[in-house]
Parts: sequence; structure tokens; C-alpha cells
Amino acid sequence: MKPLFLIYFFTLLFLSPPIHSQTNDDPEIRKMITEVKAESLENTVVKLVSFGTRHTLSDTKNKTRGIGAAQKWVKSEFDKYALESNGRLTASIDYFTVKADGKRIPKDSQLANVMATLKGTDPADDRVLIISGHLDSRVSDVMNIKDDAPGANDDGSGVAAMMEIAKIMSKRSFPCTIIFVAVTGEEQGLYGAKHLAELAKESKWNIIAMINNDMIGNSLSSGTNLRDNTQVRVFSETIPYLETEEEAKIRKTTNKDNDSSSRQFARYIKTTTSQYVDQLNINLVYRNDRFLRGGDHTPFSQNGFTAVRFCEMNENFNHQHQDIRTENNIKYGDLPEFMDFEYLRKITCSNLATLSNLAWSPKAPVNVGIDVKSLSNSSTLLWSPATDKKIYGYQVLMRETASSHWEKTFFTNDTKIELPYSKDNFFFAVQAVDSLGHASLAVFPIPIR
Repeated sequence: MKPLFLIYFFTLLFLSPPIHSQTNDDPEIRKMITEVKAESLENTVVKLVSFGTRHTLSDTKNKTRGIGAAQKWVKSEFDKYALESNGRLTASIDYFTVKADGKRIPKDSQLANVMATLKGTDPADDRVLIISGHLDSRVSDVMNIKDDAPGANDDGSGVAAMMEIAKIMSKRSFPCTIIFVAVTGEEQGLYGAKHLAELAKESKWNIIAMINNDMIGNSLSSGTNLRDNTQVRVFSETIPYLETEEEAKIRKTTNKDNDSSSRQFARYIKTTTSQYVDQLNINLVYRNDRFLRGGDHTPFSQNGFTAVRFCEMNENFNHQHQDIRTENNIKYGDLPEFMDFEYLRKITCSNLATLSNLAWSPKAPVNVGIDVKSLSNSSTLLWSPATDKKIYGYQVLMRETASSHWEKTFFTNDTKIELPYSKDNFFFAVQAVDSLGHASLAVFPIPIR
């Protein structure tokens, strides 16, 4: 099958095969994006707020109030989506016990994550993608389990985005498995995410990427009163939490401090969003999370998985971790009325485009290397032949060392390419692509002597 669109932007006589850039749009991804509705996202947030409080330690027996009622409702929505999935989507509530920690868990407590698994259609594809938002909420006192804690933006926004994407993606088939999860215990210490990440590691899930959406529905900052619904932050770790001595040695010798797998995924999100989502720029933040703060992607990073966090560009602390009240004519509290649902829609579209593009992509190339046998002002990259039948070719990505994202793309059908650019001045990576332009995550090359 021929690619939809192929641009030859330069050909050099000493290079074989020719080098060119490939940019393809998948009409199915564009169709899915049109199915994301701001009104639907708002309805989900309003429903989540209706449970009064979703504090991790709140009532689990009441049918209309507390974390238990919210969990059962999310599960019931997943079950509705399953009806249109041809049996591929299954939902469950994963209960687990957390021991008293002497801090935010005063006694042994049963917590739960609500999960929906969209099984992949290819038995030979063991890749797993995870998208999450945290269901629990809080007010000023993190131990206050009685007062209303609406949690509209923190993190009703992330849960609503995750559920909207689950509804849309479950109607399609993907070769790999996608897990949609509303975790709990985030405000008490990331307990739901820790449980899931440790379960994934113990079960040897091949998680190639995890997205955590936490506070993605507010566009107005507190204090500065800046309003911006055209940018969103994506946080990614620099030095991996888990790194072998050999991996650390390669990182130091190749200066790949800004090329962790999570950083590559963040760039992937930026590229895909730029292609498919109008009026939304991905602001790459070079740290795992906000200053001295953390989120549900962190336990996945700590367990060696590729994970990033989406978070709004400007936080509003009047509507985050606040009791509902009015002081000096300022209304406090995390309520739906302070959210920007069009902003939330765009960020949801970014998540959807990213997950779909990656889920439909071929597996990433392996044994990617860069030839350093001799000094040269050109760079030769090589990798192992693909076994994935979906692969149409490969894209070699290039950027200047001071650039945050990829600047040039070279396409080849071969497993070796020579570029007239010095490895002293540029960074490179390789990704596999299919005929519709679905690209794998980029792989940074290791030196080959």
C-alpha cells in the first residue's frame, strides 16, 4: 500500500535510498476527534461533583454520596461503552488494601481503582497503553472526609477526559491493549497509581506509554489572572528513576539526558497534537512534575515505565484544595463553574490523537545504533530489520542539541541511513511508520564501534 502523502525534500547522490519526509493524516483519527464534545465532558464533571465528596476515605456504602458511589457509577458507564465494543472492552473495580501510614491513611483501608480494558486484536502484540485520571477529591484539610469536596477540575477533568476517550476508542479496534483507569488515593499519597504500577511490573505488562491527566480543565490562573486555553503542559522525567549502570554510562557518554523514553513520548505528544488538534500547543516541561510536587504517573516512572503528565498551563489555587466558601468577595472551591470545557475538549483531543496514533503504529525499531567507528562529519544510523508486517518504513528524526523537539524528519525503507549532519552537533532517533503515517515512539541510538 502506498502512503497517502510523501514529500521528497532532498536527494543526495551519495545516499541510498533517497531521504524524504513523510507526513500523513489518518482520517479515522480526525473523525474520532470530532466525536469529543465539550458538553459531554461537562456532563461527566457535573455528575462526579454530584457525589458530594470523593475523598479517598469517604463513604463506600452510600449509593449517592462518597467515593464508593462514584466508583460504581464510573464502572456502570464503562459497562455501557462495552456494549458497543464487540466484546473487547471489559470493566472491573480493582479493590486493594493500604496499610496505615501514620500520615494520610490513619488505619488500614480498602481502596479501589476502576478499570476498563480494551483488548488488542493482535495476539502477537503484547503492548499496553494506559490513560488515567484520579477519582478522589479533597478540600483544605486533606483529612476532611465529611465536607463537600467537589473535585471538578482536580481531578474530575482528568477522569472525564479518560472516560470520553474510552467511549470513543472502544468503538474501534486496535492491535494492542489499552487500559482506561480512574485511580483513587492520589491525594493521600498516590496509592491507586502505586498499586497499579506495581501490579503491572509484577505481571510483566509491556507498558510502552502511560498518560496521567490531572487538572486539565482550568484556563485562568490565580494571582496573575492570566487566561490561556491554547497551551497545556506535558511533564516528563529527565534522568529515569530506574536506570542500570550500563544505561547510565551510555546516557553520560552520549549526553542523552534529555532523551529518556518519557521525554521521547512527550515529544511524540507534541508532534501528534500539532498535526491533529487546532489551537493547542504542547508546552514541554523538562521535569517529572511541578516543583516539589507529584502525580499518578510518578509511580509508573519509578517502576521503569514510560509515563508523562498532562496539566493545565496556569493553575488556579483559589479552586484547588479549597473549602467551598466566599472571602473578601472571592469564591473558593473546585466547582464546575470555574472550568473551561472547550479547553478540556482540546486537551482530550490531544490525548485521543496520541493514544490512537500510537496504538495503531508498528512496534518501535530495535537495536538502533549510530556508527562511531571513525571520525566523520556525516552520521550513519542503523537498526535491525522489522518483523512487524505493518511497517512501511522508518523515520529518522533530528534536532539541534539545544532544541526541545525534533526539527527534521528523514524517511527511508532501508535499515541504514547516512546523513550529511555531524553527530557532534545534532541528536537523532528512529521510529517505525506504517502506510498511514502512524509512528512508533522514537528510539535514541547507542554507539556502535
